[in-house]
Amino acid sequence: MSDTPLSGQVALVTGGARGIGRVYALRLAKLGADVAILDSNLRSFEDFELEKAAMHGETTMAEVEGFGRRACGLQVDVTDAAAVTAAVDDVVRQWGRLDVVICNAGGGVGAIGETTGSLMSDEAWHAVMQRNLDGTMFTCRAAIPTMTAQGSGRLITVSSIAGARPEPSGGYAHYGAAKAAIVMYTRYLARDVGPHGITANCIAPGYIRTGRLAPIHDAMGSDLLERVALRRFGTPEECAGVVEFLATDLGAYVTGAVIAVDGGTL
Repeated sequence: MSDTPLSGQVALVTGGARGIGRVYALRLAKLGADVAILDSNLRSFEDFELEKAAMHGETTMAEVEGFGRRACGLQVDVTDAAAVTAAVDDVVRQWGRLDVVICNAGGGVGAIGETTGSLMSDEAWHAVMQRNLDGTMFTCRAAIPTMTAQGSGRLITVSSIAGARPEPSGGYAHYGAAKAAIVMYTRYLARDVGPHGITANCIAPGYIRTGRLAPIHDAMGSDLLERVALRRFGTPEECAGVVEFLATDLGAYVTGAVIAVDGGTL
């Protein structure tokens, strides 16, 4: 396989301004793709010291351009269906195609003890469902017409090990439920788009050491690592390795799959 198997292709990453999403974008650029970043804050890395220290450019877009690829950044809230559609259409209008979409934007709100199934507020429930499940659906739905016209495309959604098993305390139930729903949405999507030459797959990260999460992991210490067969945290680059598999011809005959990147936690 070529060192740049995605040369001439266009990729889009939601939530790509920092963290794992940023690393996905850089991996796709290294593989030869031009990359569009959709994020509610294109400089969100500035909110976390370790994320800021990891940057090698002014923004993720600048880092992508450092690989000699085209980049664009669009400030978009993925819970706004119309804004997502407009942004995707803008990327296609600029660059003429869309080959790889990674629905990375998401996240949770609230404290563990306040987000059990019995204590969940309406506001927290709807916010997390919108960020994760709705944002994923809006993004895929906006991308599919272009991919269908091309007869090809790779849709990659992002779940979590939280979507496969609950936290012992029962907390963050909204996040786990949203991530579980993304798994089933992806499986249904694979059946829907497969006849058009489009694959739809899901990755489910475990305890991944991002700049935002590193202090939390350090505070929890060895108790957290006892849940992990490999006894270490994962890295964003290891998640990006699975994205590379799914986005290139290495994963051409894989669709409807859910791949855990969790060091054997499940």
